Amino acid sequence: MDRKDIIQSTEYGNKAEAFEAFDDIPTNPHLGRTIGDVIQQRYGRRDFLRGSLGVAATASLFGATALTAPRQVAAASARDSRYVFDELQWGNDVDHHIAEGYNADILVRWGDPITADAPDFDVMNQSAEAQAQQFGYNNDYVGFAETEPGRGMLCVNHEYTNEEVMFPGLGRQDRSDFEGMTADLVDIEMAAHGGSVFEIVKGADGKWAINRDNPANRRITANTPMTLDGPAAGHPRLRTSADPAGMTVLGTINNCAGGMTPWGTYLMAEENFHGYFWSDVLDAEGKPDISAQPEAASMDRYGVPGRWYAWGQYHDRFNIDKEPNEPNRFGYIVEVDPLNPDAMPIKHTALGRFRHEGAETTIAADGRLVIYSGDDNRFDYQYKWVSADPVTKANSHFGSSLLSDGTLYVARFDADGTVQWLPLVHGQGPLTAENGFASQADVAIDTRLAADALGATPMDRPEDAQPGPNGTAYLMLTNNSRRAADQTDAANPRAESRFGHIIEIREDGGNHSAEKGTWSILVLCGDPKVEEVGAMWNPETSENGWFGSPDNCAFDNAGRLWISTDQGSNWGRTGKSDGLYALETEGDLRGHSKLFFRCPVGGELCGPYFADESRTLFLAVQHPGTDGTKDFAGFERDSTFEDPATRWPDFNPNMPPRPSVVVVTREDGGVIAG
Repeated sequence: MDRKDIIQSTEYGNKAEAFEAFDDIPTNPHLGRTIGDVIQQRYGRRDFLRGSLGVAATASLFGATALTAPRQVAAASARDSRYVFDELQWGNDVDHHIAEGYNADILVRWGDPITADAPDFDVMNQSAEAQAQQFGYNNDYVGFAETEPGRGMLCVNHEYTNEEVMFPGLGRQDRSDFEGMTADLVDIEMAAHGGSVFEIVKGADGKWAINRDNPANRRITANTPMTLDGPAAGHPRLRTSADPAGMTVLGTINNCAGGMTPWGTYLMAEENFHGYFWSDVLDAEGKPDISAQPEAASMDRYGVPGRWYAWGQYHDRFNIDKEPNEPNRFGYIVEVDPLNPDAMPIKHTALGRFRHEGAETTIAADGRLVIYSGDDNRFDYQYKWVSADPVTKANSHFGSSLLSDGTLYVARFDADGTVQWLPLVHGQGPLTAENGFASQADVAIDTRLAADALGATPMDRPEDAQPGPNGTAYLMLTNNSRRAADQTDAANPRAESRFGHIIEIREDGGNHSAEKGTWSILVLCGDPKVEEVGAMWNPETSENGWFGSPDNCAFDNAGRLWISTDQGSNWGRTGKSDGLYALETEGDLRGHSKLFFRCPVGGELCGPYFADESRTLFLAVQHPGTDGTKDFAGFERDSTFEDPATRWPDFNPNMPPRPSVVVVTREDGGVIAG
């Protein structure tokens, strides 16, 4: 199935669903030894498909007690769990739901003013000027820079836009080659991308609210000036007619997950940047023809141009026929100083160029900064960055050399249970001029090609990766329905993996900067009652607790892992809306999961982020009322602006669904799940 077939298919109810399906088609040609092959070699594919493992494998997943302990009732599991809350009932409806004893309050919605001068939201009369001062669309990552107890700067990514539920009377644009889009609508979309930074304050009643009067409040958009640093800054491949020095980029796009540095700056990960680029040069089948492009090999590996948006019709920099180097200026980690609106954001090219899902940081046992980041595409790779120097008071600041001087690694998972971190360093191994890498700049720009050359392990869509205590890290592999039976391996064990899995890494010596570690599977997601799914959970996991398509994750102050899900249009396979789950990682209940929060229909849960000593949890619900609405009983059609599956969170007949950030607190003000 190619791009045109997917766009015209009735299976996908909105543009986002269609292009996510198109993105399922891998761009990696090196699939001889995928993570599925490695898992098969380590554990044995037949055991996984039976939904049961041998004694040794089961013990490695869940601990020895799981082999002999009788199945307990849910109440006993709750008593023994480190997560103290009554599990939520699974389901899917027009509203969000939270476990008993908790509040889930809407903090901010698409269009809400966040600056002192911002106009009130008028959904029928939108403008780019207004949107540039209002909360953006499709909120994904949420971070918090505390300035004092009960006060700080909230930092939120805005990943993409759904014009069919965003603009009145427009409908699906990809099917009509964007015939309804105008320059004004494109400019609103560009203003709705990027991020929002604004102060929030906790009141005497325990509720959080926006302080619009803080002069540091601002929007970061697809037009915000940004500088470049690292090996690719100023390189000829990053120079354009508007920026002949190759040092200043306008904007950031498709900001999915992210991270916060130990010094309180905000990291925005640029994910599916390829989709924003346009070309007027098409082949006989209507596909972009890049054969004459000087950057053709790089464009092909990154999927440029995707033609997901009409921006290139109105802005030359997004048209590769006019600016072939512009795509090379996206796909990086962007650092923002939340407290200083005058500080130009920095794109750190040393951290590599790929479809970054997350930029989660930790300080290793040896004192160095480590950042984990996945490349969210079928059959792409898991990376980590290790700074050259340890973190000190002197270098803990915005624009620190810790983000430009160090080594980027890519992971190779072996069937013996080891993971090798392979350095992406020019001149080492195959990364030489003879193989197309003239300098470290080429390695930074073409990180995917460099990782190909090193023989990294193709993964099942590596999404968020969260460093944990004692040198552990947890990798969210959301799904890979394109994996064939002969493409499985030890770390990606299931063909047509529609539900995903989670890998635990234990770095050697408990040190996140180590170049070697061991890996195991924490859970294989999906319904454990369906044998052919091959799901694996702790046997105490209830019907409410299992999930599919893990996406983002976070640790609370007690070192407990929380998982949010993104099933996209496939939630009909589980019947469950996306939500937040508490997942045990150690002890007799290792692999035991409990449902805590669930989204309204068609929404994806992002974040999560704990603050206020784990008394506050920020969650982001994006694209409510859009994904998979044909499977929503009683609605069973595509959502539009005029006819959405839900009008969450306003439930106003004159307002479409609005992506929003939710604040979770305990009714008694205590620690969440404590």
